[in-house]
Amino acid sequence: MSKKRRTFAIDLPDEEETPVFPAGKVEAPPPRRSPMAAAISENAASLRDRTALEAKIRAENDALAAEHVRMKKLGLIVDLVPLEHIETWKLVRDRAKGDDLELGELVSSIRELGLSNPIRLEARDDGKYELIQGYRRVSAYRQLLEETGDVERWGTIPAGILPRGEGLDGLYRRMVDENLVRKDISFGEMATLALNYARDPGTQQNDPDKAVAELFASAGYQKRSYIRNFIKLVEALGDDLQFVQHVPRSLGLRFVAELEARPEIAAEVKEGLKGWENHSAVDELNLLRQVLGDGDESPAPKSAKRPAKPRSGKARTVFQVPSRTGQAKCTASNGRLEIRLDRDFSTLDRQRLEQALRQMLDQLD
Repeated sequence: MSKKRRTFAIDLPDEEETPVFPAGKVEAPPPRRSPMAAAISENAASLRDRTALEAKIRAENDALAAEHVRMKKLGLIVDLVPLEHIETWKLVRDRAKGDDLELGELVSSIRELGLSNPIRLEARDDGKYELIQGYRRVSAYRQLLEETGDVERWGTIPAGILPRGEGLDGLYRRMVDENLVRKDISFGEMATLALNYARDPGTQQNDPDKAVAELFASAGYQKRSYIRNFIKLVEALGDDLQFVQHVPRSLGLRFVAELEARPEIAAEVKEGLKGWENHSAVDELNLLRQVLGDGDESPAPKSAKRPAKPRSGKARTVFQVPSRTGQAKCTASNGRLEIRLDRDFSTLDRQRLEQALRQMLDQLD
């Protein structure tokens, strides 16, 4: 008996047609690269990326270097400079030597808040620096260093470094313009600076009046006229007047006007100051007023020797007093006592305020 062979119907999917390119060409399979070729290709790509990155870094460094040079030329590069590396030989300072009545305020401000504006220095060949701007700030730092001995905190000062090569005339202008902006330099100091500038062999100007026009070009015409008048006062009295920086504008102008009419008053002032030891700024101002006829006393004769007066030599004293309501700033001068406190005194009872002031004044006697 024969066996029947079973058959099965199998459904196969339709065969997809191979895409045919124009002209009946079939797309060729991508060629295979050897491992060596792949490594070379990857290395070349990496080299291109690294070259592009290096070019970008060089461009950034060049831009930073150009910006550094630009800022250096403008004196905008700030560094911490040791105080012992700062010299004051190149420029005759516009600040008069002696007691600075407001240096204590600056010292207190720097101690509490730090230095707001860096000083300006010019680099020297020997590694040190010449001071251009910031004489009082350097003085305050030196005082703080002397008081505290803290070299780490007060032994260096922030300073903008100017490049070497700027002319002496330009350096004088830098020094003067800063103090004109701050409005804390007297006519006597400005007149003395103009005289010293004209006498300096390193400057091109030897006429004090023209020196005023060069140094104080940013000042108004009237202010330059006042400075020229004070030059006459400084020339007439010379070093005999030790506190010319404290001579008020009105008194100085009156003295110069009288000096032109009576040149002999300069000799009267010099005679009055001769042999007078330990005199103060107030003493000199009183003598000038007496010569002008403002006082009842006449100046001391040549043979008279004035006794030394127990004065501090300050026309004004500034100090701070702690209180329960805050820190009070007090300013004491001739005939005036001013107290500043963050408080509205108008809200206090008048009788209470009068009683407190009466008690304070009684204790001063």
